[in-house]
Amino acid sequence: MADQPRFQLLGPVHAWRGDREIALGSPQQRALLAFLLLQDGTPVPVSRLTSALWGDEPPPAAVGIVRSYVSRLRRALGAAAVESVAGGYAVHPGATDVREFERLLGAGRSAQRSGDAEGTATAVRAALALWRGTPLAGIAADFAEFERVRLAELRLAAREDLAAADIAAGRPALAVADLTELIAEQPLRERPHELLMLALYRSGRQADALAVFADIQRRLADELGLYPGADLRAMQRRILAADPTLDAVPGAGRPGDARPGKAAAFAVRPCQLPPDLPLFAGRRDEIDRVAAALTPSGASVPVVGIEGLAGIGKTAFAVHLGRTRGDFRDGHLFVDLGTSADPLAELLHGIGVPAAELPGSQGERATLWRTLTSGRRLLVVLDDATDGGQLRPLMPGSGGAAVVVTARQRVYGVPAAQWFTLGPLAEADAHALLESLVGVDRLRREPDAVGALLRGTAGLPQVVRAIGERIASRPEWSMADALRRLGPPSRGAPVSPPECTLIEAPYASMLARLTPEQARAFLVLAAADVAEFSAVTAAGLLDVPPGAAAALIESLADQHVLTPTGPLTYAFPAPLRVFARGRLPAGRGHELIGAIA
Repeated sequence: MADQPRFQLLGPVHAWRGDREIALGSPQQRALLAFLLLQDGTPVPVSRLTSALWGDEPPPAAVGIVRSYVSRLRRALGAAAVESVAGGYAVHPGATDVREFERLLGAGRSAQRSGDAEGTATAVRAALALWRGTPLAGIAADFAEFERVRLAELRLAAREDLAAADIAAGRPALAVADLTELIAEQPLRERPHELLMLALYRSGRQADALAVFADIQRRLADELGLYPGADLRAMQRRILAADPTLDAVPGAGRPGDARPGKAAAFAVRPCQLPPDLPLFAGRRDEIDRVAAALTPSGASVPVVGIEGLAGIGKTAFAVHLGRTRGDFRDGHLFVDLGTSADPLAELLHGIGVPAAELPGSQGERATLWRTLTSGRRLLVVLDDATDGGQLRPLMPGSGGAAVVVTARQRVYGVPAAQWFTLGPLAEADAHALLESLVGVDRLRREPDAVGALLRGTAGLPQVVRAIGERIASRPEWSMADALRRLGPPSRGAPVSPPECTLIEAPYASMLARLTPEQARAFLVLAAADVAEFSAVTAAGLLDVPPGAAAALIESLADQHVLTPTGPLTYAFPAPLRVFARGRLPAGRGHELIGAIA
């Protein structure tokens, strides 16, 4: 938008609207704005803001001062610039030079991976041109110092990458000039010396290249008592041997090798999605809508959430989507949030960061994750999410990545997420799935029995699949036999049929996650001999006030345990009612359903 402010953080903190600079007030007020901008749109509690500005010794009126700063920033930047969110504040990162710097570095890495030295040089040179001095100059807070160190390291690595790209593009003399300046600033940093040796060698200055090695060898010994690292030593040996590969090093990476570590992380193409279902049924319209929503736009990261009943096939849907749709040439990452002890570590390992190089804090890991994924065409599948706080640190860098989240109910607090509800299969799709499992001939002979069987599944794909696999294992059964034989075991039965175990496992997991009040409502309402019910009906069955009953059934509908059948009425999917009645305590006097249909 034309009215959107542009923010400079790679130097003294400034803001502009068009060509006009916006007055941002005192250094502390600028520090508050800078801290919010660096959170990339994540809401920040007031307590964290006071800690960021004043450390462990905030003034007595710190909360009031923060609110005053926010009020002044809103007047300067616009009323919507600083949003109040859940006891804190958030600023959309907007057009910050830090985000643009990281985006351009990501574009440079993409070009580097494809062997495009010119593209790498163009993107990295544009990124470095954004610097206007010391980042966050004039801000004395600890967070600013941490950010200065992080950005300075990124800038050093970018200068090295630019030199490597210029060398690979046939401009060794230009790289010599840049590297000589860099070495004057960082005399003990080894990679610039390694690159300078290569640039000099390609310029026909073999003796000068070997003199660079002698100089860094002396410096390291005199000041640190160290010997040059393996890469420098290898470069010296190759120059002495006139290694022909030094004359034509492809790409814009490290000179002449594929060194492991952080540099190699950029070359890793993760393929972590589980196998696709061999018989994925239907969902064509849903796949089309979600695939369209995953198309990156500008600096945003598209995030799509898939919600639905336990066992409805959310994970299978996300996997099928990732394997069949979209241009995710840089790979696919998958994390089961229900079982992962450290999702950020898993994601960083997935793109090649060794365990020894993982930062210590979660905040630093999140920053590294965004930096390494910026500009990469990755699909990140975050399975079985439960809350926004769990998801926000896992959002990748902008410029190419997309995220699919699966959850049993909608997760709030993830900026710009689009949510889709995965419901039952359409009747034709459920029939096609059953046909693929059982065979077309068996289904054609008994259409009425097949229709009754499918109605009992309520279109739930895991139920259709479990029943189809069971029927396929009994070729001697007719469809009428299957309709009569299949169903939950009677109370006290010595064994449970295998299809029941498969169907009920996700429902048992769902039931374990419910609160005691929700679990009681789930069981009592399922026992009632009514096809659908309202909050008033539920209040009578549960013996609670209508308001409490309405809240309970809405919470169950949020988890897709109940299906809305009208503005004020709800019903159970048939298989879920069967499951619930099978969990009723003995002696309740409620009849169990005898068959799935």
